Amino acid sequence: MSQSEKENQGSGEGKTQDMAIFSPPVVRSGAGALNRALFTKTVNLAAAAVNDNRLISKYRKELEHSKELLRQDRLSPIVNHPDKALADQGKKCLLLSPNVKAPEPETWGAALKEGVQKKELSVIPYELQLNYDYWTYHDIITSILPEELHDDIPSGFNTAGHVAHMNLRERYIPYKKVIAEVILDKTTNIRTVINKVDNVGAESEFRTFQYEVLAGPDDMQVQVTENACSFEFDYSKVYWNSKLEAEHRRLINMFEPGEVVCDVMAGIGPFAVPAGKKGVFVWANDMNPESNKYMQVAINRNKVSQFVRPFCEDGRTFIHHAADSVLEAHKKGEHVLIAPKPPSRAKKAPKPEPKRIDVPPTISHFVMNLPATAIEFLGCYRGVYAGHEDLFSAESGRKLPLVHVHCFSFKADDETPLNDICERITKYLGFRVKPGNPDVEGEVAVHDVRDVAPAKRMFCASFRIPREVAFAERV
Repeated sequence: MSQSEKENQGSGEGKTQDMAIFSPPVVRSGAGALNRALFTKTVNLAAAAVNDNRLISKYRKELEHSKELLRQDRLSPIVNHPDKALADQGKKCLLLSPNVKAPEPETWGAALKEGVQKKELSVIPYELQLNYDYWTYHDIITSILPEELHDDIPSGFNTAGHVAHMNLRERYIPYKKVIAEVILDKTTNIRTVINKVDNVGAESEFRTFQYEVLAGPDDMQVQVTENACSFEFDYSKVYWNSKLEAEHRRLINMFEPGEVVCDVMAGIGPFAVPAGKKGVFVWANDMNPESNKYMQVAINRNKVSQFVRPFCEDGRTFIHHAADSVLEAHKKGEHVLIAPKPPSRAKKAPKPEPKRIDVPPTISHFVMNLPATAIEFLGCYRGVYAGHEDLFSAESGRKLPLVHVHCFSFKADDETPLNDICERITKYLGFRVKPGNPDVEGEVAVHDVRDVAPAKRMFCASFRIPREVAFAERV
C-alpha cells in the first residue's frame, strides 16, 4: 500500500468506518426480566489528546474535514482525558474514527500527523464505555429478540398523554413485558405501556377496548394537546387515536368561521373543539356518555362554549335533529358576541362594539368519523331538509352540506378502493355516486388517510348531499 493510500484510509476516504463495534452485545434473555446490567461494552478507540484546550475547536474542524473524527449518533467526540490527573486539569481529547489506530501512524491522516508534529496533539488509546442508557429502543430489542423476529420489530404505537398503546402481534406476545420495559425506558414522557387484547369495537360500540398493563401504573387518566387545544380524559373509557391528528387538521382547515358543522360521532371533540376555537359553530354528538362528559370538559377548558354544543344521542337520529336544531337556533336569533381587541393606549379611540356572529340556518359540513360503520348511517340523510328547499334556492347562495364520511377499504394502487367505497355509499345513500368532484352532485372525493393493517386503509369520502336525498319525504 502506498503512503497516499494509507493516508486516504486513515482519513476515511478509502474505507467506510466500521460502526458495528458500537452495536450492543447480544443478550438473548428470552421472555425473562430485562437485565440492564448486561448491556455494557468497551469500545477500543484512538483519541487525539489536545495539549492546549484553546485548540480544541481548530482540531475538531480539521479532523471533521479529514474524516478522522469520530462521527457516531449520541456520542460527543469531545471527552475528558483518560488520565485522571490530566482530566482534573481540564484536559480534553477528540475521539477518532475506528479506522485510526493509536500505535499505527500509517493509519493517521494528514491533519492528525500535522498536529502531532507540531506537538499540539498526541494520539493515545482510549477505552469508550457504553451502557444500557446509550443504546436506542431498536438496538436493545434487536439484541434481545431471536433473529427470526427481527423482520418486523414492534416499534409503532399510539400515545395518549403518558400512555403508550401497543397492538402486539401474536409472535411477540412472549416478549411483551420486556418490550414494554424498554419502551418505558427509551420513550420520553411515557409512564404506562398497555397492550390491546381485543379489536376496537369488538366488545363495545363506543370503540373502547380491553387492555393489559405491561409496564408502569394502571393510570389511564391522561392529558393531551392537539391542534392547539387541550384534552383530558380516561383513555380506557373513550376513543382516542393520536395518529389522526393530521386528518383532524385537514378537515378543520376546510371549515370557515361562522359556518355550522355537525360532528355526528364527535368522540371527545378533536374536530369540534379546534373548529370552535376558530369561530365555527359545531353541533357535536357522541353516543358514549363518557365521551360526552370529557367533550364538555374540553369545551370548557378551551373556552369554546359559545361555539360548540355537546349532545349525547344516537347518530342516526341526530342527523335530522341537528339540521332542525340549527334552523331553530337561527330563527330565534341565536348568536355570539366577540369582544374586539381593545385599542392601544396610544390611540384615544372609542371602544369598538363587539362583533355579532349569527347562527346560520343551515349546516355546511357533516363529519362522520366512525370508519367501521359510518357509511351505514348515510340513509339517515334522506329527508334531512325535507320541506326546506327554499333554504337552498339560487338566490340564497347556499349549497347543500358536504358530508365527510370515514371508512375502511382495501389497500391497493388501482381504483379498487375508490370503486368499493362508491358502491357502498350508493347502497346506503340510495343515490348512485362515482369518484370525482365533491361539488358536483353524484360525485365523491376520496382522501387516503392512513394504513391501519397490511391490506387495509382508512379513507375519507366527501360529497354533497344530493337534492333528491336531502329533500325526500321523511319517514
